[in-house]
Amino acid sequence: MIKQFCGVTLSLLLLSGFLTTVRAQFETNVSNVGTTAAPFLEIGVGARAMAMGGAYVALANDPTAVYYNPAGIVWSDRMQLELMHNEWLIDTNFDFIAATLPLGFFNSSIGMSMTMVDYGEQKVRTVERPTGTGELYGSRDYAVTLSYASAMTTQFSFGISAKYVNQKIWNVSGGTMAMDVGVFYNTPVQGLRMGMSINNFGGKIRMSGRDLHSTFDPDQQNGGIDRIPVEILTDGSPLPVIFRAGISYQREVGMFGSILLTGDLKHPNNNTESVNLGAEYGFGNTFFLRAGYANLWERDSISGITIGGGVDYVTPGIPGFRVDYAFSDWGVLQDAHRFSLGIVF
Repeated sequence: MIKQFCGVTLSLLLLSGFLTTVRAQFETNVSNVGTTAAPFLEIGVGARAMAMGGAYVALANDPTAVYYNPAGIVWSDRMQLELMHNEWLIDTNFDFIAATLPLGFFNSSIGMSMTMVDYGEQKVRTVERPTGTGELYGSRDYAVTLSYASAMTTQFSFGISAKYVNQKIWNVSGGTMAMDVGVFYNTPVQGLRMGMSINNFGGKIRMSGRDLHSTFDPDQQNGGIDRIPVEILTDGSPLPVIFRAGISYQREVGMFGSILLTGDLKHPNNNTESVNLGAEYGFGNTFFLRAGYANLWERDSISGITIGGGVDYVTPGIPGFRVDYAFSDWGVLQDAHRFSLGIVF
């Protein structure tokens, strides 16, 4: 019990020191909210991760690692599939699917994922017909990602992802390519892991389509020239680049199960810095309770406390599954409920 107590105390001290350093080095009051495209790329995936406040960059070793840290996918020695459905804010639907496959060479793995957001349909309204024209328009976003990771040593791995991001509203759309890079380190201290990643580093999205085609009268006093075809050109908007650095510590507590503590620094290009915190208690490597706090110290943050749990039934040699749930409080935007299903082949 003394060793177990010391392990938990060590993890708390490590997290405390990490977060104190992070706040001193990175805290700022500069916000660039609304300056980037494809904000759906900032929505976290995986009910386990979200129940732990999104603090997952130094823990991810399942298919959600394609999102958080591609270097983590190499630490699974079996093929896995992850499915997630989320009834997101303001009657939108968010879905995520990912799969990872270990390769037989270079101590490596590949992963693929697709993220989709459906905003539903709305009435088409004009100045002349503010109640609607009888038409409906829809909008949706998606991203497709392909990842590769390799374990350089028994403790260190490197991962990289290429992704295509697309947004569409009615007859206007735009897309671009981007990449993610991550590293993962299992330290010599048992149960202590570190990770870093940079997500969505790439091009800009510029919208185009027939809804941006119009006509123009260059000289209203000249009746001989009117209705000249024009195309409205839009500026390109950058993607939400996110830098994450995190630490996790897991300790067995004998017959009482295991305790896991995590902490992530989040440094985005479109908002103030913040910290995510998470904790997990596991019993018998099967039943789990989780809690966390998201976006600590972020200016104007409306999210915070997260809770959840899950069942993990995976045994060597036969297929297994994971079922996870997460609840997040989004203040005036109400609550978000996330469900994930993981299958291990």
